[in-house]
Amino acid sequence: MKGKAKTVEDDLGMPPLTAADFKRARRITPAEHAGFHKAVQTFRTRGRPKKIFGKYLPVTIRIHPYVLEWAKTEAKKRGLGYQTFINQTLLAHTV
Repeated sequence: MKGKAKTVEDDLGMPPLTAADFKRARRITPAEHAGFHKAVQTFRTRGRPKKIFGKYLPVTIRIHPYVLEWAKTEAKKRGLGYQTFINQTLLAHTV
């Protein structure tokens, strides 16, 4: 036995739109439309975030497993990624 097909309203937990809802609706102005598109162009919803500071170089490095485990543990305590923690540690010892 098949049930009723699920609708968008079901997912959102809202009642279906009625004729009265459409009567109260208004068209947006061209200025509102342009403003919306200008605002949306600044959104970045996918991909890596833009880097604020200098460029990073991708490298391959061999690290002893104990050192890597220590870095991951310390990074987790600080709420960082382990690569970020390693980078910050190295920067602190070079400057």
